[in-house]
Amino acid sequence: MKKILVIGGAGYIGSHVARAFLDRGYDVTVFDNLQSGVRENLFDDAKFIHGDIMRPEQLRSAMSSGFDGCVHLAALKAAGQSMLKPGEYAQSNISGTINILNQLLEAGISTVIFSSSAAVYGSPRYLPIDEEHPKDPENFYGFTKLEIERLLDWYDRLKGLRYAAIRYFNAAGYDVRGRVRGVELNPENLLPIVMETAAGIRPKLSIFGTDYPTRDGSCIRDYVHVTDLAEAHVTAFEHILRNGGSLTVNLGSQNGVSVLEMVDRARALTGKPVPADIAPRRPGDPAELVASSEKAKELLGWEPKYSDVDTLITSTWRMYENRSASR
Repeated sequence: MKKILVIGGAGYIGSHVARAFLDRGYDVTVFDNLQSGVRENLFDDAKFIHGDIMRPEQLRSAMSSGFDGCVHLAALKAAGQSMLKPGEYAQSNISGTINILNQLLEAGISTVIFSSSAAVYGSPRYLPIDEEHPKDPENFYGFTKLEIERLLDWYDRLKGLRYAAIRYFNAAGYDVRGRVRGVELNPENLLPIVMETAAGIRPKLSIFGTDYPTRDGSCIRDYVHVTDLAEAHVTAFEHILRNGGSLTVNLGSQNGVSVLEMVDRARALTGKPVPADIAPRRPGDPAELVASSEKAKELLGWEPKYSDVDTLITSTWRMYENRSASR
């Protein structure tokens, strides 16, 4: 049985990644400081180490038991906040990753799967966005992800550390079998905010701009189900074990959904009014972002199974429905 270390495995995406590896028969250990992850997302069939990537000695101790590979999902991730607190983001994302990479080498672990982001691209110069698209981040969060990708390339060239950099577009949804129990803390993405509004946790949501050059005037984004993302981590890891080379791929549904379309469909599926105000555009919000995932399909045989709008909404609403009933 192969052993995998999932750093950040108690978080929203990390818990789904841990579940995907468990479902494929791996021996999984989660390493998390529980800053944004929650204990509800720890599975009984996985081991847990409470630790922080800023503490190299804790990473060293965790890795000493030996692993076949590591998934790195630990990061600060709020794009807007990164522009106000670049020092914190540089320390956590870049310095924390250097700690991880150095300890992987020391422990003799030669494969890492890295959680990257479409934020490395910045505003699209063409659509759909493929992996060769120019990299020009428009926020400091995206800059940290791009710098980490560059570090990974150098560690590969100099030390033989093989990696997969997986550039997410908009992760959404929850495990379709309901096995992930904890909701995301302080969500900043559209769908959980819609669900919090439907559940009465917040009184209304804001739609930032309805005057974009899109089919209904609101921003269009590419939403990919988190279970589809999680499966790709396992597939990428197994691809590296078989073929030896590092890789970088986009993961998206390749379909754009507008903000208004998502809100309207959520109203229909939840039966809730979901009050919304129209607010001015936010600086730096592109009108449309849609991925090309052809490379992931070609290299990994990956195709999204759960990334249709209805599954995204219903799997998320299942997490919030009880909270609505209790209010």
